[in-house]
Amino acid sequence: MNFSEVFKQSNQLCKVSPDGKYLATCVQYRLVVRDVSTLQILQLFTCLDQISHMEWSSDSLFILCAMYKRGLVQVWSLEQPDWHCKIDEGSIGLVSSRWSPDGRHVLNTTEFHLRITVWSLCTKAVSYIKYPKACQKGIDFSRDGCYMALAERRDCKDYVSVFVCDDWHLLRHFETETQDMGGLEWSPNGCVLAVWDSCLEYKVLLYSLDGRLLSTYSAYDWSLGVKSVTWSPSSQFLAIGSYDEKVRILNHITWKKIAQFDHPATINSSKAVVYKEVEKRPAVVNDDLSLHNITIGATLFNTQSKYEICPLPVQIPVTKPDPDRANPKIGVSTLAFSSDSRFLATKNAGIQVQSLSWHCSGDSLVLLGKEQLCICYMDTDQEDT
Repeated sequence: MNFSEVFKQSNQLCKVSPDGKYLATCVQYRLVVRDVSTLQILQLFTCLDQISHMEWSSDSLFILCAMYKRGLVQVWSLEQPDWHCKIDEGSIGLVSSRWSPDGRHVLNTTEFHLRITVWSLCTKAVSYIKYPKACQKGIDFSRDGCYMALAERRDCKDYVSVFVCDDWHLLRHFETETQDMGGLEWSPNGCVLAVWDSCLEYKVLLYSLDGRLLSTYSAYDWSLGVKSVTWSPSSQFLAIGSYDEKVRILNHITWKKIAQFDHPATINSSKAVVYKEVEKRPAVVNDDLSLHNITIGATLFNTQSKYEICPLPVQIPVTKPDPDRANPKIGVSTLAFSSDSRFLATKNAGIQVQSLSWHCSGDSLVLLGKEQLCICYMDTDQEDT
């Protein structure tokens, strides 16, 4: 496995464009855009303050840079480097900023979640949405980008509002049967909305687009509940990760549990293959951020690593949570289906890893850091770790 030179970045702000052609990194108040194939610097933008959040538009033409401390958002264009947009939320503050699916609207959430401001880059129109709820995942867009589901909190009750993204008018508004909503997520086909309660109660509710309650699922009571939820790309399965370090799979017909997977600390399956990195050369940090051509070849990939297959059984190092500290690192925190919905990768919070994601082909898994994985083949009852 070959590695390029190590480039500077701040706050782990490093993202590849959706079309896979560009790599954007943030270094303090500077935004650096590189070509993925050559790592040559294409654009270098300077923001007004240190960048807190960076995000590509869906068409890879614009980059959003948010500076939460100053309540500012700056938008840069790759096609027209001289063009830029600045959004100032003023004294009301800023805690979150993101793109709409069309890549032409910016959604800013103000401090204390007083409102969401929708800014249009095309018409310069501004829309306001009141009562957004501060929760794990309070906003989600349908896969086709036509609708936005928003978690709201009014009069000590939880609600869901569905907006049309074309003109941001309200389509549906209904109350949910949750004590303290933890998040919501659209199914990929846009027919069902999954809503779950906070970690204090294990409850998952399935709603139709018109607000009808289709089903309710609860695995147990009187213990920490749901930590993560994700749909399969086919919309046939709903995976629920909980604080008891287990993953439960619901089907889309009866909304009943069809499978359950654990996270064993010892890998001893005859079908498991464990790779261990045994050699790695130190990388050289490149501090040069000027617009220049870099040499491709040996200097581009000057670091290599070697992996060997470990004999079974393999003991996975687990970090035990400290019971005296708040927010213990326990439970299944990340779920990721393969593109064909046949495999499910899960991350247990007790093991140190930053992210995991599937390759677009669905046959290989990309990991960042050291992690324990549970690979579930959805066509059989077998489980490989």
